[in-house]
Amino acid sequence: MKLLFVVTLLWREALCGSPSVQIGGLFPRGADQEYSAFRVGMVQFGMADFRLTPHIDNLEVANSFAVTNCFCSQFSRGVYAIFGFYDKKSVNTITSFCETLHVSFITPSFPAEGMNQFVLQMRPDIKGPLVSLVEYYKWEKFAYLYDSDRGLSTLQVILDTAAEKKWVVTAINVGNLKDERKDEAYRSLFQDLEILKERRIILDCEQDKVKDIMEQVITIGRHVKGYHYIIANLGFVDGDLSKIQYGGANVSGFQLVDFDDPVVAKFDQRWEALEEKEYPGADARIRYTSALTYDAVHVMTEAFRFLHKQRIDMSRRGNSGDCLANPAVPWAQGVEIERALKQVRVDGLTGNIQFDQYGKRVNYSVTVMELKNSGPVKIGYWNEVDKMVVTKSDLYPNDTMGMENKTVIVTTILEAPYVMLKKNAELFQDNDRYEGYCVDLAAEIAKHCGIRYQLKIVGDGKYGARDAETKIWNGMVGELVYGKADIAVAPLTITLVREEVIDFSKPFMSLGISIMIKKPQKSKPGVFSFLDPLAYEIWMCIVFAYIGVSVVLFLVSRFSPYEWTLEEPEDGALPLTTESTNEFGIFNSLWFSLGAFMRQGCDISPRSLSGRIVGGVWWFFTLIIISSYTANLAAFLTVERMVSPIESAEDLAKQAEIAYGTLDSGSTKEFFRRSKIALFDKMWQYMKSAEPSVFVKKTSEGVLRVRKSKGKYAYLLESTMNEYIEQRKPCDTMKVGGNLDSKGYGIATPKGSPLRVPVNLAVLKLNEQGTLDKMKNKWWYDKGECGFKDSTNKEKTSALSLSNVAGVFYILVGGLGLAMMVALVEFCYKSRAEAKKMKMKFTDAMRSKARLSITGSTSENGRVPVAYLRPGLPMSLSMTDLS
Repeated sequence: MKLLFVVTLLWREALCGSPSVQIGGLFPRGADQEYSAFRVGMVQFGMADFRLTPHIDNLEVANSFAVTNCFCSQFSRGVYAIFGFYDKKSVNTITSFCETLHVSFITPSFPAEGMNQFVLQMRPDIKGPLVSLVEYYKWEKFAYLYDSDRGLSTLQVILDTAAEKKWVVTAINVGNLKDERKDEAYRSLFQDLEILKERRIILDCEQDKVKDIMEQVITIGRHVKGYHYIIANLGFVDGDLSKIQYGGANVSGFQLVDFDDPVVAKFDQRWEALEEKEYPGADARIRYTSALTYDAVHVMTEAFRFLHKQRIDMSRRGNSGDCLANPAVPWAQGVEIERALKQVRVDGLTGNIQFDQYGKRVNYSVTVMELKNSGPVKIGYWNEVDKMVVTKSDLYPNDTMGMENKTVIVTTILEAPYVMLKKNAELFQDNDRYEGYCVDLAAEIAKHCGIRYQLKIVGDGKYGARDAETKIWNGMVGELVYGKADIAVAPLTITLVREEVIDFSKPFMSLGISIMIKKPQKSKPGVFSFLDPLAYEIWMCIVFAYIGVSVVLFLVSRFSPYEWTLEEPEDGALPLTTESTNEFGIFNSLWFSLGAFMRQGCDISPRSLSGRIVGGVWWFFTLIIISSYTANLAAFLTVERMVSPIESAEDLAKQAEIAYGTLDSGSTKEFFRRSKIALFDKMWQYMKSAEPSVFVKKTSEGVLRVRKSKGKYAYLLESTMNEYIEQRKPCDTMKVGGNLDSKGYGIATPKGSPLRVPVNLAVLKLNEQGTLDKMKNKWWYDKGECGFKDSTNKEKTSALSLSNVAGVFYILVGGLGLAMMVALVEFCYKSRAEAKKMKMKFTDAMRSKARLSITGSTSENGRVPVAYLRPGLPMSLSMTDLS
């Protein structure tokens, strides 16, 4: 404030009584800093015996009518020279007036084409430095993006040189793009250049347009390693290059104002002390156009001071007429002023200021710049004598210094068990509020690298994907690409598209895409689970084999004479009949086969060779079947099995009942979108067209959807997260099938970051020491809530419950009941037959049979009559006849 007060006081004193030279000023709207530099120059170079008095007009320089009005207004005021700006549309109007009226025009705008006697070009020509830099890089094929509003002289030189040196140049005009669609046009332009494999690009534009172009370059990921940009203006450090600084692309340019120069450094101190309200634009470092404006005031002051000392008459008393008069009346002293201006030679903010006879800068020097990880760095300079001189050729230095004193921003994402808020997080601050695998990993990395860090949760809660339309990166990848974070420690999958825009360390965890489904209810053994060891088809075959063997045994016994025998009477008794008997009737054959199958045997056996062959092969058959059945029976009765509806990705793809999806804006989604495998492509086509959407914004949302869908939704996610959730209550999810791919999680840094190498070494060291495995066991299994995956309760699986063998009891009870019913039927049937034969009542016959069944006798005293056969008695006599 004191300095400002002193400067203002001196300026007021300079205005009093000192000779005054009227100077015109034409400033475009928005050139606040240039106007402030103009005012500072007036104060700085004003003397007590001599001063410049400005007459300022603000106008739209692209409007020729407005330029004409302002120029004529300045001329009518009697100005001796005019300082101002022009563009392509107004340059011819201004130069025409200057030539006609002999009024000198001093400008920091782009050098006009042709020989204009009364136009003084403060801006040096960039053609020479640009051609030399292209030759230095040995470019033979590149794209040239130019702004037609700055003229076409530089383009013409580039094309002429290209024809001479056989360069292949793709020239594109970016000056006529409409503001409302310029972003889309820039993106489309660079996509077309990518198709043409144009990765070396010259931007011949002013800084505002360069800024717009670079924003879209970053958006579509064209600021990475492999791309090289040359910014063809004289204010390399004027623009904000921080966003592209770590991208990996090589960026070169030119700087006219050398801030290391003592003259510039001294001015910079005064400039920083100015009040921004009084001098708009003073809060930012002075741009090269403002420096040219300041130097222009210096040149005009020196020229008019020289004329004043020479006592040359510069009166305008008879020449302050109409500039549009016909014929035009030029100013007689205009030539003297023009010569005085061109003879000025001073050192200003833009270096040596000297002009040739045509008003163009000569003997100037331009600094050649490169963008490094640490910021813009001088690599050389260019002048008219030595041309391109390289003073520093290490274009890619390993800049690892200075990180010790910087707090590194670590972007991450809230995702259990990697990063979680502590239960009482409000009691802590900064990094202490979080816990998890990645929190521990970040602490270990910081310890090995010797850095301070601050954890920052990503704003949009996403990992990072590029929008298909806008090409903008979101999530943690976007924060690294756009310079909002220095490192990402999170479950971030290493993929090709991400590797193009950021750098990854060695994987700290290996994984793959897996399938999560709701855990199906355990199916307890059914009532007839004892039939499960053998398939339904086998049981049917056994039944048919049993019947077939019984029939064959019956037939061979009928045809074999060795199975027919005569009944032998008891001692002293006569034979009852002379007929032969066969023990293997159809019922006895069925009984024999059943007894052999049940491993119980039978009271009858085949006597013939054919019958024994049948029995032998049946016994062998039953031995194998029963042994196999017994071997599998224990497992089917003691193990509670879970019947999963799907077992693999193939099962998912070929069904439509269970929906499946992935995390939106993640590597899993990108895997399916880019996959050329038919199975995964089929799954992607289903997922992107499914209604409602099967994609979820967060992993927790996907897990919740699995749990609430009653088995109708499967979630595709990384296997590590799947395994972790499987160990969390309520323990109702499970991983099915193998991994669909193989990949890894890595720690990400911006392209070219000095943290890349130390972080990579730290990860390798932690892996070799076993620290990574210990941390995984800590957060996955030691703190698990569902027990270890392979641990089962042996007591429960080794003991049978009643439900396991209930079917056997049912068959036993059913068999006993069936036997009682058959016995009752036999009893009733026999009683009815005997009643008919004995011509007695059915009830009496049943009573007699019941007495026999209970007491063993049909008589009242309980004795059973005995029948004796006497000689001559008929053989057909029954026991009933003897009673």
